[in-house]
Amino acid sequence: MSLVHVEDRDAVRHVVLHRPEKRNALSTALIEELGEALDAAAGEPSVRIVVLRGAGTMFSSGMDTADLAALAADPTGTEDWRGGILQIWNLCEDMAKPTIAQIHGACLGGAAELALACDMRVMAADAVIGLVETRVGLVPDVGGCSRLPALVGLGRAKELIMASKLIDGTEAERIGLVNRVAPADALDAATAQLADELLGCAPLAVGLAKGVLNAAARPSLAGTLEQELAAQRLCATSDDFREATRALRERRPPRFSGR
Repeated sequence: MSLVHVEDRDAVRHVVLHRPEKRNALSTALIEELGEALDAAAGEPSVRIVVLRGAGTMFSSGMDTADLAALAADPTGTEDWRGGILQIWNLCEDMAKPTIAQIHGACLGGAAELALACDMRVMAADAVIGLVETRVGLVPDVGGCSRLPALVGLGRAKELIMASKLIDGTEAERIGLVNRVAPADALDAATAQLADELLGCAPLAVGLAKGVLNAAARPSLAGTLEQELAAQRLCATSDDFREATRALRERRPPRFSGR
């Protein structure tokens, strides 16, 4: 069964994370299918806009805990695992077409980093979003630390990441993390409205403007992404990470040193 569904609505392609029984947790298999779907959308001339959303009750709960447990048991694969994910997330930012994350329910951890890699975000007012990696002894290492400050400012980015803070759609829109917020039952319509506005503009100009804006906003992105990797190498071999993954398996709060 496919873990990523594709739905074309005229020139707008919806790429749907489809693992609802697991809250669209980002397993290795789902991530690989997502990469194929994004690559296909980028290369399809009839597709002018890509909308990324999740099936079921939420956008995504983030990285699959089974993959995190395997990483804790053998951190030597951290760099390759992270590199593959980052390459796919970057497709959202690199393709010369607008990408929109449509967020409902919850968007956590690596899924929030995926949403940050999109050009724009439309979020349900009652949904929650958060980069919660520090709760499990890690740092956001697939673009979260690098992309968030440009959207919300350094101070807010530090609070959101360092305290693993969850915020709802209304707050996310207020601080600039998302572009538009809507009641849950009007989320599809809000996304369609944004897509229609983009479709009213020349596609070549839109794509070129996207590239220039990205370069202006994050001129040192490559360097900070490498810093994320260096930080994660340390975290992945730490006692904190091993304790956090044990706590996840045992369904209890982690007992970090010093607490």
